[in-house]
Amino acid sequence: MIISLLGYMGCGKTHISKRLSRELNYNFIDLDTAISRKNKLSIPDIFKQKGEIFFRQQERAVLEEILATRKDGILSLGGGTPAYYNNMEVINQNSVSFYLQTSVPILTERLLRQKHKRPLIARIPDEDLPEFIAKHLFERIPFYSKAQFTINTLGRESDAIIAEIISRIY
Repeated sequence: MIISLLGYMGCGKTHISKRLSRELNYNFIDLDTAISRKNKLSIPDIFKQKGEIFFRQQERAVLEEILATRKDGILSLGGGTPAYYNNMEVINQNSVSFYLQTSVPILTERLLRQKHKRPLIARIPDEDLPEFIAKHLFERIPFYSKAQFTINTLGRESDAIIAEIISRIY
């Protein structure tokens, strides 16, 4: 079984995925890392050198490759993955999907510390980041809400989030 975690950047997909994969003894798969390896470029370099359209095409191709394996794994998706092509349909047909729902203030706090690693927000002034996140999140919620399960992460420790995910699949 593949378990896909999705949500806005900074919601904790990678952290929860790594912990969940250890808990279940499943492979941890980070979609961005797989794209980066395939292209032998970092995600920021792919955006810079080849553009977002190329990145989204690669994202779709790598997503399909991973889901086709059907090996047990925890798949941490990119924040934008659900919003392109018919990715959510493919994700839901080939995995159990969880949306990690997080508030704009928490996302802002986390992303301010990670701006240099995030091409989408790297050039946005700090004071404009909350508004950018709120607008962007609003645009993506229709896609995120197609996940089979929604986990509200607000004020919750990782252990509680992981326990809820496990309780929903077993």
